Amino acid sequence: MDQRDGSFSTGSRGTGIPDRVAEVFGHGWAVTDVIPQALPGSGWAAKRRAAVSARFPGERIVVPSGGLKVRSNDFDYVSRPHSAYVHLTAERGTRAVPDSVLVFEPSGNGHTITLFIRPRSPRGPGADTTELYRDFRHGEFWVGRRQTLAETAHTLGMDTDSRDRVQRALRGRVPTRVVRGQDALVDSTVPPSPADGELLAFLSELRLLKDPWEIEQLDAAVRHTVAGFHDVVGELSHAIGAERGERWIEGTFNRRARLEGHGLGFETIAAAGAHACALHWTRNDGPVREGDLLLLDAGVETNSFYTGDVTRTLPISGRFSDAQRRVYDLVLAAQSAGIAALCPGAPYRDFHDAATRVLTEGLDAWGLRPGGSGMPHDASLYRRYTVCGTGHMLGLDCHDCASARNETYAAGTLETGHVLTVEPGLYFQPDDLTVPKELRGIGVRIEDDFVITPDGALCLSAGLPRDADDVEAWMSATRG
Repeated sequence: MDQRDGSFSTGSRGTGIPDRVAEVFGHGWAVTDVIPQALPGSGWAAKRRAAVSARFPGERIVVPSGGLKVRSNDFDYVSRPHSAYVHLTAERGTRAVPDSVLVFEPSGNGHTITLFIRPRSPRGPGADTTELYRDFRHGEFWVGRRQTLAETAHTLGMDTDSRDRVQRALRGRVPTRVVRGQDALVDSTVPPSPADGELLAFLSELRLLKDPWEIEQLDAAVRHTVAGFHDVVGELSHAIGAERGERWIEGTFNRRARLEGHGLGFETIAAAGAHACALHWTRNDGPVREGDLLLLDAGVETNSFYTGDVTRTLPISGRFSDAQRRVYDLVLAAQSAGIAALCPGAPYRDFHDAATRVLTEGLDAWGLRPGGSGMPHDASLYRRYTVCGTGHMLGLDCHDCASARNETYAAGTLETGHVLTVEPGLYFQPDDLTVPKELRGIGVRIEDDFVITPDGALCLSAGLPRDADDVEAWMSATRG
């Protein structure tokens, strides 16, 4: 069986190959090197690298892409680079090469920036061609062509060198900050420092305000996501009655994600019936039944790795029951209040507070104050039915900029260029005796994606209906 280091023995991938075979691979190859076009977004990435250089003068900065992770035995998960690495390189989709390392080396008043990356598998006279056919993780016969170092330098607009030389580049007594936990070789070569956390926070905060190119990518991601929701409604009849109809829903959306982008921004939540009360239900192994609701929370990740994140709660029969509509309309009113609070200069928490106020007042009107009417009106008590917050930043990660400092994010102020979600919800657990029987097992979330503009907020996901009547009309016209 092939070993993880690329050596051969008999086993799952066939019989061993003797060393003399290398001679056969050493000649007869056409020259296929090309000079590709610069990647869209590479100019914006150069500006971000300049910001990193300016922030950390005289220090070495190391940002690995991350490597492959074993799924089972000799198969790996699909590789997805670290978001900080993507942000600073503008690397795209399947072009991204695992185990790459971006190094900022202090030089004069700035930095020399080099991308250490695995080049093409060697071939031709005099080359050690064993990787080409022996290494099932990286060899071109196994995983396809990579770019040459020169090709990568041209497409990304930066100097490149072979991954084999990164350890040498990290030696020397230079103050060094590293994005940790992504590359074992880098972590073992450079001792950890308390300053590493500050680097990660800065790289996260660098993504808070999206530039025009990033907003274009997010707009595309959300448009593809909206198309996936249309696909699901169009195939809903196929899911109804299937033993694991949620899997049909999941597969329908996931097909769109693979066709239009790199894949999913996160695992699709296709929660039917009481499963909607589990906020991150990704098992998706339940039936889809007439009379229940379907909560679909999903996002397409583009080839540039930016993702959408949209939720709709749909009546599987095509029409809401009275109890379902009652919950849906309250969540919709809360979302509308949250959306109205979005504008530059507003405290970030305002949209959450506005949505929460509507939910708590509505629940009070229903006689559902947690602990009873004698309890003080404390918004935190209502988490029994709301559980989580009302939104988050969106970008290269679904929950983007998560390492940013509190004062720049949750305790900060909305600015033009922020992209975020507004997604209030109510979740009445099926065994919750504090709510009327007709509400138990109902979970509703409505989520849309917004970019803050000088005049307010633009809804990127406006291609999907929100109002209950509009949802029913859409489903009637679309479902198969």
